[in-house]
Amino acid sequence: MVDTYKCSFCGKAMEPGTGKLFVRRDGSLFYFCSTKCQKNSKLGRVPRKVAWTEAGRKALGKE
Repeated sequence: MVDTYKCSFCGKAMEPGTGKLFVRRDGSLFYFCSTKCQKNSKLGRVPRKVAWTEAGRKALGKE
């Protein structure tokens, strides 16, 4: 069975071998499906306040 990862910013499911893995100095792992997600995370944006993310859609009551 193939493990699937979830993007740390938008919540999209990813297959192994796609996207980027970022490891912080404290050892925490962040998976990013695209550079769009990576840059938004680096800017300090909160996924709940961004409308196109899974958490943002849930916060707005769309899902």
